[in-house]
Amino acid sequence: MILTTSLLHQDPRSVGAIAGLAVAIIFTYRFTRSPAPPTRRQPKRQAPTTSSTAISTQSNITLMPSGVYSSSEDLRAQNTFDEFFQPVKPTLGQIVRQKLNEGRKVTYVLLNAVTCRLLGVILEESSPEELQTKATVRPSVLDVLLEITKFCDLYLMERVIDDESEKNVLLALENAGIFTSGGLVKDKVLFCSTENGRTSFVRQLEPDWHIDTNPEIVSQLARFIKYQIHVSPVKTEWTTGKVLSSPSLEQFFG
Repeated sequence: MILTTSLLHQDPRSVGAIAGLAVAIIFTYRFTRSPAPPTRRQPKRQAPTTSSTAISTQSNITLMPSGVYSSSEDLRAQNTFDEFFQPVKPTLGQIVRQKLNEGRKVTYVLLNAVTCRLLGVILEESSPEELQTKATVRPSVLDVLLEITKFCDLYLMERVIDDESEKNVLLALENAGIFTSGGLVKDKVLFCSTENGRTSFVRQLEPDWHIDTNPEIVSQLARFIKYQIHVSPVKTEWTTGKVLSSPSLEQFFG
């Protein structure tokens, strides 16, 4: 009441000044109490790609001769593909079958018989006189011989001087495992006393192939036997029949 009475006696300009001051105080108080507006998050600026980064990226790319880029993974995949599709090397058995069947791919027996001389082909000895004391099977020809016996009717033959020579040959073949591992039986090892006797054996058996070291016998049989292999260290050019030359039986199938 006293304040109101005093205000009434004040100058109007003083009253206005006081009212303005009060409004300013209230406004300042409310402004300081109001919450601050949320700040906007500034997007992160990406650093420009440097030349070193580009170079390191390009270092993982390989330039091919054709100008096409290929990654290391593509190269590894191509190498794996090439290794997987490499041609398979044929086995000795497949080579023997194909050659004795005129190069045809076969999975069954087509041959009737194969006849083969022992001296100089199967045995290390080269003369009938040597067989009187011993006979030795050549180790390098053993695998080929066993493959032939698996699908051919093989006959081995030789000229000998006495019965002791026959025993030495049969014992050598037995010790080599030809009678157990292969399809050869002792009854198919034939002996004679002359070279003409071996010729007679071959003509009676009528084999598809005959293997011999004597060029005279090979020449005589050329009219009757379809194919022959002349085993000789010196290659001979044959004009009669289908006669093939080879330094050894295993090299013919090698």
